Amino acid sequence: MAIKQRLYDLLEGGNRAHFSQRLIDFLLGLLIVGNVLAVAVESLPHFGPAHATGFAVFEAFSLTVFTIEYLARLWVCTEHLPLKRLKAGEARRRYALSPFMIIDLLAILPSLVVSLIGLDLRFLRIFRLLRLLKLARYSPTIITLGRVLYEERRALAAVVIIMFGLLMLSASIMTIIEAEAQPEAFGSIPASMWWALATLSTVGYGDVVPITALGRIFGGVVTLLGVGMYALPIAIIAAGFTNESRRRDFVITWGMVARVPLFAKLDPVFLSKIGGLLRSKSVPSGYEICHRGQPADSMYFIVSGEVHMDLDDHRVSLEEGDFFGEIALLHDTQRRAHAYAVTECRLMQLMKSDFHGLMQSEPKLREEIAEVAAERLRRGEWARNDLGDMPDEELRDQPSQGE
Repeated sequence: MAIKQRLYDLLEGGNRAHFSQRLIDFLLGLLIVGNVLAVAVESLPHFGPAHATGFAVFEAFSLTVFTIEYLARLWVCTEHLPLKRLKAGEARRRYALSPFMIIDLLAILPSLVVSLIGLDLRFLRIFRLLRLLKLARYSPTIITLGRVLYEERRALAAVVIIMFGLLMLSASIMTIIEAEAQPEAFGSIPASMWWALATLSTVGYGDVVPITALGRIFGGVVTLLGVGMYALPIAIIAAGFTNESRRRDFVITWGMVARVPLFAKLDPVFLSKIGGLLRSKSVPSGYEICHRGQPADSMYFIVSGEVHMDLDDHRVSLEEGDFFGEIALLHDTQRRAHAYAVTECRLMQLMKSDFHGLMQSEPKLREEIAEVAAERLRRGEWARNDLGDMPDEELRDQPSQGE
């Protein structure tokens, strides 16, 4: 079971920051790209036949790796949290019907059929290009695109209907205008649809063109309509990407803010207002975020990357989802730790001035923060939980609210 859990973490685990996980993703992605390039190079008339043995060995190796990967994912899927409550057979059946597993199966099934029956069915080689779809598993952007297309499916379907209507209308009108002058090219609506499609898409092959003055004027109008129509789906997808990114950033920001003990008891309205104050900051590897003795004017959330903090006698490693400098929001003090980025990091910074401005405009928020801070001071939690900004002795000497 330990091996199974370890294999699940390597293949399906969510923490892609681990080196072994990133290495497996990289090698599998490299093999997928190599397979797609092999399909293209193998089609060269002089190169493919001369290196047929090498291509066959590479295909056998790739098929073996992808088959092992497929079976391994099917074996460890019972460790997936949503499937743990199910019996092993039912869990594997459901997982095998998931989109990614169907893609994985289609990527290996045609080659397995060819190898088992022993025939050289060349037309099945084209299915090896399906292995390119396996890259979607390792690309969050492709997954986001799929999610955007699904979310905007109704708007995109409406655009397709409008575009089809415009295609039929353009072909019908051009049939009326050009049928007499060019009966072969524009004698019917289906014949005119080829010209309408090429013109609306602004491809303009030039094999069929209107020759009458009225036909050319109408052709120009159709071209302009095509430019506007094809901009619609692009705008819909771009807007969907923007909304998806904002939604993802909001969820990440909300989760990070809610984890801070100082804000844990706040209601969602105040959490969202605090999240709106965060400033994004990207820093390279080795960047000094703050140093000991510097005035503490903000706290930081780590969205991605790794940060090391050197305290007086030890080092603390912080990763994605961690935060530091919380006490800087409530006290005029100095940093007691040196913090620097070990890897390229994306940080969210909450400035003391912005936080105080929000508390001034929201008296209820100020009262709740003061109550939580006083309770934490009484319990001595500042020194234990915060990688704070003043010596522990000072923290213990701080009077709680009302003392």
